[in-house]
Amino acid sequence: MFIRSERLFLRPAWAEDWADVLAAISDEAVLRNLARAPWPYRAEDAQWFVNRPQDLRCPDFLVTLPGMDGAHVIGCAGMVSGEDGTAEIGYWIARSHWGRGFATEAARAVLTVARTLGHDRVEASHFLDNPASGRVLQKLGFTATGEHRQRHSAGRGAVVTSVVYETRLQVVGSGGDDGGDEEPMRRAA
Repeated sequence: MFIRSERLFLRPAWAEDWADVLAAISDEAVLRNLARAPWPYRAEDAQWFVNRPQDLRCPDFLVTLPGMDGAHVIGCAGMVSGEDGTAEIGYWIARSHWGRGFATEAARAVLTVARTLGHDRVEASHFLDNPASGRVLQKLGFTATGEHRQRHSAGRGAVVTSVVYETRLQVVGSGGDDGGDEEPMRRAA
C-alpha cells in the first residue's frame, strides 16, 4: 500500500532500505521517545525492521520526502495492534526534519488508512517528557483519556510514564461519511 500526502510519500519498507532507515533513526534524541527501538540502534536492528512481516490490519510505512534526487527516508508512521486489539498509531521523524509538520502529515495519512481498514477507535501515547508528540496528536483530533501508563522504552532501557490518547474514526459507509478525506476523524466523546 502506498500513500501520497501533500508533501510526503509513504510506502512499505523494502530490504534494501535498511541503511536509509539506520541513517534516519540513529539519533538518541529520536530513539529516547520510542517504545520499541533500542539505543544504540545498529545495522542488524534496521535489517530486522525492514524484513519483518507486516500486519495487514495494522500496516506501517516509511515516510519519504520526494525531491529532485529521489525520495529520501525521513521517518516511519504506522499502526500496531495493542494488547486489547485496538489499533495504536506511532511515528518518528529524523531530527533534521523536526518542526516542519511532517509527523502530523504522515500520521494523518495513516489515520486515513486506519479508517479505510475499518478501525473505529485508534489509540496513541507519548512519553510524559515528550509534549511535542502530544501536540501532534491534538492536531490530529486525539483527546487525552486521562490515563497514564507505565511503558518500557527500549531506547532508554527503562520504564517511562506515557500519556494515553484516543480518537474515533468514522468508518467508510457508516452513514456519517461525506466521501471527503480532508478530515477523516472526529473527536472522541
